[in-house]
Amino acid sequence: SSATSQATQAAATTTATDGVQSIANNLPDIRNIIDFSTISETLSSTINSVTSSPLSSASEIAAAIVSTVQSYETLVDDELTASIIGEAWSSAKDQLGPLFETLIHPDLPPSVTLVIASYVTYSVVNTILSFGQEPPPNSPYPMNKYDPVSARRYFDGKWGLVVSRAVQVSFLSGTFLLGLALDFVMGKLESNSQVRADELSVLLTKLGPSFIKIGQSLSIRRDLLSPAYVRGLKSLQDQVPSFPTAEAREIIESELGSSIEEVFEDFPSEPIAAASLGQVYKAIVRDDGDGKREGGSMRDVAVKVQRPNIMNQIALDMHLIREVAPIIKRTFNLNTDFVGVVDTWGAGFVDELDYIEEAINAKSFTEGIVRTPLAGVVFAPPVVDELTTRKVLTTEWVVGERLDKSAKEDVSILCSIAMNSYLTMMLETGLLHCDPHPGNLLRTTDGKLCILDWGMVTRLDPDLQITLIEHMAHLTSADYEEIPKDLLRLGFIPEDKSDLIRDSGIVDTLAEIYGAWTAGGGAAAVDVNKVIADLQELTAEKGNIFKIPPYFAYIAKSFSVLEGIGLTNDAQYSIINECLPYVSKRLLTDKSERTGGALSTFIFGPDKSNEDRIIDYDRVEQLVSGFGDYTTSASGELLGQNSSRTDAVESVATQVLDLLATEEETPLQKIFIEQLAKIITSSTRSAWSDIRERSGKLPSGRTVLGSIVDPLGIFRTSPIVRVNDLDERTVETTRNLIQLITSNSPSNVDIPSLTNTEIVEISSIIAQKLFERRSGVVQTGNRLAMQLLQLTADRLDKGGERDIVVVPSSDPADSSSDGRIREDSEKKEESSDRLASARQILATI
Repeated sequence: SSATSQATQAAATTTATDGVQSIANNLPDIRNIIDFSTISETLSSTINSVTSSPLSSASEIAAAIVSTVQSYETLVDDELTASIIGEAWSSAKDQLGPLFETLIHPDLPPSVTLVIASYVTYSVVNTILSFGQEPPPNSPYPMNKYDPVSARRYFDGKWGLVVSRAVQVSFLSGTFLLGLALDFVMGKLESNSQVRADELSVLLTKLGPSFIKIGQSLSIRRDLLSPAYVRGLKSLQDQVPSFPTAEAREIIESELGSSIEEVFEDFPSEPIAAASLGQVYKAIVRDDGDGKREGGSMRDVAVKVQRPNIMNQIALDMHLIREVAPIIKRTFNLNTDFVGVVDTWGAGFVDELDYIEEAINAKSFTEGIVRTPLAGVVFAPPVVDELTTRKVLTTEWVVGERLDKSAKEDVSILCSIAMNSYLTMMLETGLLHCDPHPGNLLRTTDGKLCILDWGMVTRLDPDLQITLIEHMAHLTSADYEEIPKDLLRLGFIPEDKSDLIRDSGIVDTLAEIYGAWTAGGGAAAVDVNKVIADLQELTAEKGNIFKIPPYFAYIAKSFSVLEGIGLTNDAQYSIINECLPYVSKRLLTDKSERTGGALSTFIFGPDKSNEDRIIDYDRVEQLVSGFGDYTTSASGELLGQNSSRTDAVESVATQVLDLLATEEETPLQKIFIEQLAKIITSSTRSAWSDIRERSGKLPSGRTVLGSIVDPLGIFRTSPIVRVNDLDERTVETTRNLIQLITSNSPSNVDIPSLTNTEIVEISSIIAQKLFERRSGVVQTGNRLAMQLLQLTADRLDKGGERDIVVVPSSDPADSSSDGRIREDSEKKEESSDRLASARQILATI
């Protein structure tokens, strides 16, 4: 009995000590509100006195607990009474304290009984409401994937933690915002900007990884932030505080199942870089055998280790943001699925914590990019699979420097390559890297672009990719009337507002915004006040028109960062214009029907549905120029990988034949053949008319050549040989196109200066390529012949007014008073039976 009593007392003592110690452990979470240093010291000494002295009965245990709580309460009560909530706190104690003292314990102070009663009430109500439900999960995301439902169930049982974090974020942010407000009132925004920028950097670092990510994205937006804030936030890109290496070694050994010494030949004591979610070490890995590579060099690797307990930190922040999202939407009357945007962001954030998934993303990018013209100029670090787990990622070490800190001459070229790479990811491979801040873009020693950190990505389905291509084609060609329809398809305009997409007010407002954006300079070039006023006016008249679809969150983040990098190098940088090379390449090479429609819109403009359409020279010049820029940069020519003049001509010949001499008809080939047929027929008629007029005229009024070729005058006024306005426009466009082709010849090829040897070599190359593609060349030739016949039939079918020819007349009765021969319009027919038969045969062929 005595032994049992002692065991019971010991268990009670342990329970009491653990409970009090738990309170002490949770104190650091709210120290940003109240200075608890003195409280913690007093509480610790009280706990030590309780645990050091033997307790013989339950009453002694209860007395010890009451004593501890009373000491704690006195200090806490003093702090709370002196704070801004002191009056409310005192009132609550006076009114509710006596009741709780009677119900709980007469010797406990009012403030303590109030806290205990609140907790008991919450626990009882929460227990009643949870009857019949599954027990809460042991972690916010049991499957290690973003799950807002599981997170809510998890944090519903940890309201103290949620409230503590919410108060911490609110208090720290409020202090900073209060400082800004005081600066504004006192007119010191500019003079204190550097101080506030440094405070903001420290604030975001204190608030943790979720907020550090936001700061990293803003740190390169010179068009949005003042230089002081850009400088202050830049520290978040690669100067995030690290965690102890001892903890990193424990994580590595736990994940790999081996000691550091067994895996690595050398592992440093300090990381070379720390990020919001982890930190990186440059280590030397032990290879099989003697640990040497070919050539005797050691194998350098980059080892990224995840921060301890980072999953719970991010889960708590995402839970808070998601709970607040509906309130923000209602408060600001946003026509956006704000919760959906938060969920999209959260899914990417949590996926970034799975380093195995990150390794898969990097390898997917490498596999996808090798099938594009960018192969060889951009890459991701190769992954060391055997040393990679969910919390440890090991890759080959890449020697290079940050793109924004490089002083090399090819940095602007690499920025263009980066843009083409991200457009290729978004619109072609479908896997988009969503964290392109400057610390993740390296210029390697051999002038290539290396993209790091593949944890945060988003995937785009093919239908969305095509819609984005159409939208970008309209943007780069300034077809602003098509923009509202694009925004409807992309989800930026709700379906119930579809009847407004042709509204002139919307088109004008969007045209003004996109026009200013295209001119360069980023957001700084846009008259924000006018845009806001225009949008407010539209909202007042049409309701809340625009919204942000959830999928766009990461796309906007990626290209916002890229635009910021571009503006760092060039204050007039235009991200829309930088999209032109890739858009041109995609429009010219893609075989899908919808992309073909976008191509037609690009080069014909509003006349794309007109049967007599002729390519717009300015648009074609833009397209050809963009395609040339893409090809040149993607091939590495601008990076110093120069080729000979023969190689340049061979490359151009290959591109032209690949685009135009295809066995299957493509949208580009269809347009090319249509326009080439028009050029041939118009040029032929124009040349015939010119030669005929130069041959001189007979007394009858007919030309000499015309009388010889057509003695009976059957085709004298036929539409087949008659030149009209369309022919003249086509011939003029042809002249401009010839000039365009000449001016866009390979930059290192001066045709007149080619040697005989080079001419022979080039001729041989072109002949060989034509032979290799002979089937496609024949098919293309057949389609051209058919198009020529079709144009001739259409011209005959349409007929048209015959030319009015003035001829001498000896018989006044045979002519009108003005000497002109008239045709009886009633005898004219739109088409003959023979012509209809010919058209039927042609269609059959």
